[in-house]
Amino acid sequence: MPPVYRHEFTVSSEAIDGNGHVNNVAYVQWMQDVAVRHSEASGCTQAARDAGATWVVRKHSIAYLRPAFEGDPIIVMTWVTHFRRALSLRKYKFIRASDNTVLSRGETDWVFVDAITGRPRIIPLEVKGVFTLVPQDQEP
Repeated sequence: MPPVYRHEFTVSSEAIDGNGHVNNVAYVQWMQDVAVRHSEASGCTQAARDAGATWVVRKHSIAYLRPAFEGDPIIVMTWVTHFRRALSLRKYKFIRASDNTVLSRGETDWVFVDAITGRPRIIPLEVKGVFTLVPQDQEP
């Protein structure tokens, strides 16, 4: 699997707010959705289950650069930049496909937690090994 996961979709009317553009909350949902897709496609979701664990978001940040509108074709890219004991940093980039405008950039700290206790656990090599880390100088 390539280190940068790419997903394309079209902005639906449900994502539009009273200002006529994509609501900021939609980006948070899209970040989670694409992270889950990447995790499932890479085998991380199954590896975490096999280890008796799961991932939860500890914090996220987003920079909103340009508005998106209903019907816009969106490319979202996500990648993992590093692991710490029980943490993983994942980054995102949203692009309007029709004109290559960068709409937003974001990141999330994901915590690897025990599925029963909910307490953080050290990320095992079997889970880390499913991703190729993307160093900052190679980010899209």
